[in-house]
Amino acid sequence: MPARQRIAVVIGSTRPTRICAGIAAWARDAIADGSELSYELLDLATVNLPFLDEPLKAALHQYAHEHTRAWSELVSSYDGFLFVFPQYNWGYPAVLKNALDYLYQEWRDKPASFITYGTRGGSKAAEQFTTVLHGLHMRVLDDHVQAVITDADVDADWQLKDVAATLAPTAARLAAIGAQMSRALNG
Repeated sequence: MPARQRIAVVIGSTRPTRICAGIAAWARDAIADGSELSYELLDLATVNLPFLDEPLKAALHQYAHEHTRAWSELVSSYDGFLFVFPQYNWGYPAVLKNALDYLYQEWRDKPASFITYGTRGGSKAAEQFTTVLHGLHMRVLDDHVQAVITDADVDADWQLKDVAATLAPTAARLAAIGAQMSRALNG
């Protein structure tokens, strides 16, 4: 039996009080249900890349640092990507941009979509992110999720009170992403 194709669900925030990991875990479970693809969490906090420190541009694929070579190998091991990240000041987190900028060839032609969230859903971050994915020559899927998360959805510690209830309105769009990811990989 051939190995299942692997999709990284990238946790694109490292803020100590982040809700990103919970959203990513919920999304992974929801999109993987009944899928022939294997969805796996990939936490940028665990990857822990320093601020971009490679002396040469990524397109040359001549990495000076072991952390870059390890990141290259990890990214190369995935067949597609579902990025999950908040909107910060109408943009997306610097840690995610940094992780993308470390590499170039490793992203090429891989299907990608994203879930962005914020009090207005994250449309400004989505615009910027889409532009960068195109610059990396990724195959950007048609569907994306923009989840609205209000102050009423979080508790006193800024954590989601009920992840499933908050994200339930995005389930149909997430299912569409799953179907598109499968088609992108399997024709």
